[in-house]
Amino acid sequence: MAALRRGAACLSFLRSFSRVLFSSKKPAVHKLGKWTNVLYTSIASLTVGGGLCAIPFTQVENLSHDSLIRRAASLVTGSSSTFLSQTTLALIDAITEYSKAVHTLIALQRRYVASIGKLTPAEEDSIWQVIIRQRAEVGDRRDECRRFESTWVSAVKLCETAAEAAYTSGAEQATITVQTNIQVAQSQVEEARKLSQDADKKLAESKVMEIERMGQYAASLENNNDEEDVPEAYLRED
Repeated sequence: MAALRRGAACLSFLRSFSRVLFSSKKPAVHKLGKWTNVLYTSIASLTVGGGLCAIPFTQVENLSHDSLIRRAASLVTGSSSTFLSQTTLALIDAITEYSKAVHTLIALQRRYVASIGKLTPAEEDSIWQVIIRQRAEVGDRRDECRRFESTWVSAVKLCETAAEAAYTSGAEQATITVQTNIQVAQSQVEEARKLSQDADKKLAESKVMEIERMGQYAASLENNNDEEDVPEAYLRED
C-alpha cells in the first residue's frame, strides 16, 4: 500500500511538473535544469521506496551492490542467531523441567517399593494415584521437549544457511559469528541432554527394582500360604 501511495504521488507530481513546464511561454533554461533534477530525484526516491531495500536513498549513492548485500547478509545472520538463542533457551528449560519431573517420579516409585507390604489398601491406592499423575506429567514434559527440539533443529539449519549466504556474499565476520553461536547452542543443549539421559537411566533402574521387589513380595505371600496349608493337609491325611 505504501508503494502504491508513492506511485500515485509521483504521477501527481509528474502531471504538475508538465503543466508548469509547458504553460510558460518563455521557459528559462536554468529553471528547466532545476526541475529536471527534482524530477530525477523524485523518481529515484520512488524507485527505492517502492522496493524491498530499507536503506535510505542518500546511502545508496555511496554504497555498491556488494556492500548492500553484505549488510543484508549480516542482518540475516543476526536475526537467525536471535531465533537460535530463543529456541535454545526454550529447549534447555524444557529438558530441565523434564529431568525434574523424572526425578520426582523416581522418588515416588522408590517410596512405594520401600512400603510394599506395609500399607493399607487405601494408602497404597493413594500413592498409586500420585504416581499415575506424575507419570502423566513426565509424558507431557517429554512431548514439550520433542516440540521445542524440532523448532531448535530448524533454527540450527536456518543459521547454517545464513552462514553460508554470508560467506558467499563476503561477510566473513558475520559468518564466523553465526557459526560460533551454533557451536555454543549445540554445546549447551548437549549438556542439558546429559541430565535428561541420566534421569531416564535412573528411572529405568527404579522400574527394575520395583518389578523385582513386587516379585519378591508375591513369592513371599505364596510361601506363607504354602506353610499355612501344610498342617491342614497333614491333619486331613491323618
